[in-house]
Amino acid sequence: MSNGEALNLEPALQRIVAKALADEHYVGVFEAFCEELGNAGVPLLRAHLTMHALHPLVSSVDLTWYRGQGLEVNTRVYTPAPADEWLRSPLFWMLSNQQWELRRNLRDKRVVRDFPVFAEFRDLGATDYLALMTPFGDPETAFERRDGILTSWLSDAAEGFSQHHIEAIGQLQPFVGLVSKLSKHDYTARNVLSAYLGKDAGRRVLEGQIRLGDVERIPAVIWFSDLRDSTAMAERMPVETFLQAVNAYFGCTAGAVLEHGGEVLRFIGDAVLAVFPVAANESPTKAAHQALAASREAGQRLAALNERRSAQSEEQLAFGLGLHVGELLYGNIGVPTRIEFSVIGPAANEVSRLESLTKEVDEPVLVSRAFKQALELPWRNLGVHRLRGVGDGMEVFAPPLCSGCSGDIQSS
Repeated sequence: MSNGEALNLEPALQRIVAKALADEHYVGVFEAFCEELGNAGVPLLRAHLTMHALHPLVSSVDLTWYRGQGLEVNTRVYTPAPADEWLRSPLFWMLSNQQWELRRNLRDKRVVRDFPVFAEFRDLGATDYLALMTPFGDPETAFERRDGILTSWLSDAAEGFSQHHIEAIGQLQPFVGLVSKLSKHDYTARNVLSAYLGKDAGRRVLEGQIRLGDVERIPAVIWFSDLRDSTAMAERMPVETFLQAVNAYFGCTAGAVLEHGGEVLRFIGDAVLAVFPVAANESPTKAAHQALAASREAGQRLAALNERRSAQSEEQLAFGLGLHVGELLYGNIGVPTRIEFSVIGPAANEVSRLESLTKEVDEPVLVSRAFKQALELPWRNLGVHRLRGVGDGMEVFAPPLCSGCSGDIQSS
């Protein structure tokens, strides 16, 4: 391969650093990186970057750039068993064998047999393949944890990459690695906080709402659901079986809340506390519609779950749900060294007592007058009830029974 002339990378480097300093996400930096290499004279046909994601549902984020087509972003869903495509890839081989670099001349037909993907690259017109590993932290640990960036580069020039081309890629890649590492830390922080605190609470914490007493008053539709007879179930079932049942119930309830735009704030044992915030100067009607739709879907999910459990001779599950509208104190509570982002206030207490009442009146879903007033439906008035810890009696309502009514709730 011809060595050619050394490439002037100074303009490309300055533009990449400028993007990084402007808080550009690593996706944009990688795309700029590929474009700058092309502008500098590197015969780049395709470039690929993969980075492991610390996320309960995502395995990795892959970026693939094609000359003249731009960048594609692909999020790989986590599976317990890695995909066969990944296990047979040159990048997996590099990680498994702790190799920093892999180079193959794709014009040699024998090389194509090394990895199945090489045949696809040849069909694209590729003549040369280069892969590089840039670790984050200790190299040995980085290989074990897949902590770093893996990149691969294809050339379609007649003689592939020259030595100057390879030096150019190697010289600029650490800058992309640095931006990728910073982006990964930000991505991880947001995902972890979202998973543990909820999307909105996690965002607020990252934006600086971290001190004890940092709270605000928010109007909201409040959801409180609880698994029925869970104490007795826990005594009857093996621990692992009970935990599986609880998580399946959370999938029905909390899953439905998230699906309909709600925010799950806490899992209190086997109870779910969630809110559907009401925008400033707006009525709670929209949020109430979302909550009611979520309750209907939760009932449908539970019915489907119980069918599966019945087929396996497993115990049936049921839950009670209270829906309320009120103003909450939303923010940090606790002690200075152990803070929790949650909601407090009379309305939060009232909705939990409302859920408790579902057992006494034998109704799966109960709503307060404030919730009932947000939606014009043929609610069933169950009268005024005394709720433990609530000073005045509360008038409560159950959803319509008619199957054709908007917002009808299936009994759980």
